[in-house]
Amino acid sequence: MAHGTHFVFMGVSGTGKSTVAEPVSRRLGLAFAEADDFHPSANVAKMSAGNALTDEDRRPWLKSLAAWITEHDRRGESTVMACSALKRAYRDILRSAAPDVRFLHLDTDIDVIAARLRERKGHFMPETLLRSQKSTLEPLADDEPGATLDIAPPAEEVIERAARIVAAAVGSAPDS
Repeated sequence: MAHGTHFVFMGVSGTGKSTVAEPVSRRLGLAFAEADDFHPSANVAKMSAGNALTDEDRRPWLKSLAAWITEHDRRGESTVMACSALKRAYRDILRSAAPDVRFLHLDTDIDVIAARLRERKGHFMPETLLRSQKSTLEPLADDEPGATLDIAPPAEEVIERAARIVAAAVGSAPDS
C-alpha cells in the first residue's frame, strides 16, 4: 500500500501557519486542512472568551485531525495541515496517524508574533493567550521529524522555503 507524506505546519497563534501552509498545498497540489476548522464549538467558545484549552479539550480535536491524515494516507495522498501542535504529546497523536508525518515549526521573536496578532482581524484567538501558548510550546525534539523556519522574513520568502522543503519530501516541484 502506498503512503503519503504529511506536513503539519506548527507553532503558536500568529506565526502564519495558514498563511504559509495553504499556499504551499496549492503550489504542490496537496490536500490542505486548517486544524482550527476541526475544533468543536465548545473549544472555539472557550478560546474566544480568553480561556486556554486543556489537554482534555484538545484530545477529540487531535484525534479528528489524525483521522483526516489517516484517511488521506490510506489513499496514498500527501497532505499539508496548519495546526498549533504545541506539545510533543499532541504531535505524537498526529504522528500515530501515518508512517510519515513531519512538522515545520514556524517561529520567531514573541514581540513580532504579538504585533502580527494585533493586526489580525476576524480570528477567535486573542493576543492575551499568546504568552500562555508560548509557555506551553515544546519545540521539536531531535528525534521528531521536521524543521524550524524563522517567520521574520516576508511571507512569500517563508512560503518559498517551506514549499522547497515539502516538495523535496513528496517528490514534486513547487509551481512559482
